[in-house]
Amino acid sequence: MTEATIGQWLKKAGDTVARDEPIVELETEKATMEVNAPQAGVLSELKAQEGDTVEIGVLIAVILTGGAAAAAPAPAASAPAAAPSSSGDRDAAVMPAAAKMIADHDLDAAAIAGTGKGGRVLKEDVQAFLDRGGKAAAPGPASASVAIEIPAYERPESPPRPQKDREERVRMSKLRQTIARRLKEAQNTAAMLTTFNEVDMSALMAMRTQYKERFEKRHGVRIGFMSFFVKAAVSALQELPAVNAEIDGTDMVYKNYYDIGVAVGSPQGLVVPVVRDCDRLSFAEIEKG
Repeated sequence: MTEATIGQWLKKAGDTVARDEPIVELETEKATMEVNAPQAGVLSELKAQEGDTVEIGVLIAVILTGGAAAAAPAPAASAPAAAPSSSGDRDAAVMPAAAKMIADHDLDAAAIAGTGKGGRVLKEDVQAFLDRGGKAAAPGPASASVAIEIPAYERPESPPRPQKDREERVRMSKLRQTIARRLKEAQNTAAMLTTFNEVDMSALMAMRTQYKERFEKRHGVRIGFMSFFVKAAVSALQELPAVNAEIDGTDMVYKNYYDIGVAVGSPQGLVVPVVRDCDRLSFAEIEKG
């Protein structure tokens, strides 16, 4: 992927945005995706308009954070965007992944030298700063800007979902609703096929052989392969939350729990008991379940 088209701005200049809130929809020849705000603040500038085609790494928007956001003037009613700040009033642009690391470790962005294009601070710059024993920033209101750029083709890092909330309901954009409807239509009218991938299980089989007697003696149940398969499925669902979700009308409902159905042969036929909350169970508990 070398370029993307600005599909729709979900926020306008002058709007207050929360961290991880969708800001803009991008369209590529392969997919449509949303870009989320790397930090909370005020969306001060839109540097690209809907329908514009931009290359990877191009600056498309700026978010003012902390004290800079509080001091930002409200845009005029007739103006399509807020007046841009002078470059001297802003720190060097911070890439989204780097901004998340800076916030997570409570660092001073101004103390980190950027090695990216135009002095942009990259994730690698923040990691190098931490490796050198960088200290946390002094407490106080931040006054910085965060640049939103077209991301490279990599999966964004997402914070873990809170365990206390079993489900999270997120309203889909018009574009995502259309995509969901078209995919469902394709499922109803086209043949659905299954693909198979081979996995080298030799290391797992050797470990099972080594510990199976000790495991059975300690837990009173034999260790099989199914507990490994269940844990692998849970890990995949945690990494890709959208797979562990359902569409309800115009909402996407994310499930923050992992109930896995396990097919079991019995004298009465094939049954599929559901093992609840597999992410909280040990291997022995899954085998007993």
